[in-house]
Amino acid sequence: MTQPEKYVGTKIPTYRSSWEFSFMKFCDTNKSIQKWASEAVQIPYRDPLTGRQTVYVPDFFIQYVDKQGKMHVELIEIKPASQSILERVGKNKYNQAQFVKNQAKWANATLWCKQQGIKFRVVNENDLFHQGGPA
Repeated sequence: MTQPEKYVGTKIPTYRSSWEFSFMKFCDTNKSIQKWASEAVQIPYRDPLTGRQTVYVPDFFIQYVDKQGKMHVELIEIKPASQSILERVGKNKYNQAQFVKNQAKWANATLWCKQQGIKFRVVNENDLFHQGGPA
């Protein structure tokens, strides 16, 4: 990290893919991002595949200032389009199952974020690598 003071997580930043690592570098170096953390929030949800109550941990928490100087706070999930956009899921059984599970996670995350006055957003490879770099 080039700007460790921006990282507000309580544990070492965690990434599970090169996409998440790219997003971490973006958070660290982007001047608009004031604070960020990885896997910092736990949101309860019911897994629709098992029926069990469990916990969803979104990939990132970010706080940033937009071009108008307004502060925003978001939870960000990094997920391939093949598991996050219905039209991209296709016939792959694993992707179909992940899509169903993700929809349940994200519905609860959206509700939780609304209650906190923040935004939940899913970012896929098209968002991350649009115009040659993380967006």
